[in-house]
Amino acid sequence: MTDHTLDLARRLHALARTGLHFCGSEYDRERYAEIEQIAAELLSGPSPADREVLLALWRNETGYVTPKVEVRGAVFRDDKVLLVRETADGRWTLPGGWADVNESPSQAVEKEIEQESGFRARAVKLAALYDRKLHGHGPTLHHGWKAFFLCEITGGEARGSYETDAVGFFDPEQLPEMSLGRSTPRQVARMLEHWRERSLATDFD
Repeated sequence: MTDHTLDLARRLHALARTGLHFCGSEYDRERYAEIEQIAAELLSGPSPADREVLLALWRNETGYVTPKVEVRGAVFRDDKVLLVRETADGRWTLPGGWADVNESPSQAVEKEIEQESGFRARAVKLAALYDRKLHGHGPTLHHGWKAFFLCEITGGEARGSYETDAVGFFDPEQLPEMSLGRSTPRQVARMLEHWRERSLATDFD
């Protein structure tokens, strides 16, 4: 088995378990169960007995419950910050989202920036690792940590996505209405301090 095959199987399993948890349709449940079957076959080979053993382990796994990890990218140009507008609530945020299985933290934030803003970027500093519940983001079902990275634009151009419908650079002192569950004006101001003084230590709770 190659590392790539293992990565693919892990990702399929993560998608299947998440889908089975959230879907309300029996048709969707059948599809997600099939995805999980494919993931098990990738790891176990053609033996039905081996596959069923693996599926039983996955289905019974509860594991150690850990915080969800979210990444946010702070990109500045002429001391103005890159923000995207979320279609979900019509408010603005630093680009970012949940980290995906098999991605490093820097890969996750660079991908999110490109997907949501159109700009390719390179992560250059982990500026902060915050406990979500301590920073004014409002209540949420899951406990989560937010990782804020300073990033530099390497290419691309502004465009929206299925999650975002506008992209712009803003004066940190004159921000549009922010999507506070995602990022706050105080966090933008702190990221600007890190941008101007790269020697600042990483913030953490």
